[in-house]
Amino acid sequence: MSSTLLAALVAAEGAAEDAQPNPLVPEIFDIFWSLVIVISVGVVFTKMVLPKFQAVFDERASLIEGGIAKAGKAQEEANAALAEYSKQLADARGEAARIKEDARTEAAAIVAEARARALDEAARIAAAAERSVEAERQAAAVALRTEVGTLATELAGKIVGESLADDKRLSRVVDRFLDDLEASETAGAGKGQGA
Repeated sequence: MSSTLLAALVAAEGAAEDAQPNPLVPEIFDIFWSLVIVISVGVVFTKMVLPKFQAVFDERASLIEGGIAKAGKAQEEANAALAEYSKQLADARGEAARIKEDARTEAAAIVAEARARALDEAARIAAAAERSVEAERQAAAVALRTEVGTLATELAGKIVGESLADDKRLSRVVDRFLDDLEASETAGAGKGQGA
């Protein structure tokens, strides 16, 4: 091929010497040497420079793919952590609701127990107060009966003009007087209710 090309160049050069040279068309030897240089540079570029560029491009591509894989893995881990956090949060909320409900139930039981104890204590205090009032009423009745008996005896002694120092007689007179007094009070209360 190069011998044919060289023969064509020599023939074209001979014809060009006869004709007027065109200033826009380069000479054949310029074209030949330019092609040789371009082909040499192309071969050197293809054999030496292009593999280095390709290696750099491959390395960058692998780094990018590794970064994408790491990002995907990190995203999966983040999603798993978020799911675990959401589960723990839901569990914690459920536990808090259960504890709150237990506390309410326990508080209601404590209030009911305190109320029952208070009612029992109030009933006990009321019963003790009633017993105390009854005892005081009986004591007052006995004291009143004794006082009234003494006063009645003295009054009777002054009216009759003799002393009623006999205890049996004194006791009978006092009892009769008190019975009459109670009967008159009962009759007065019956008339007051009937009116």
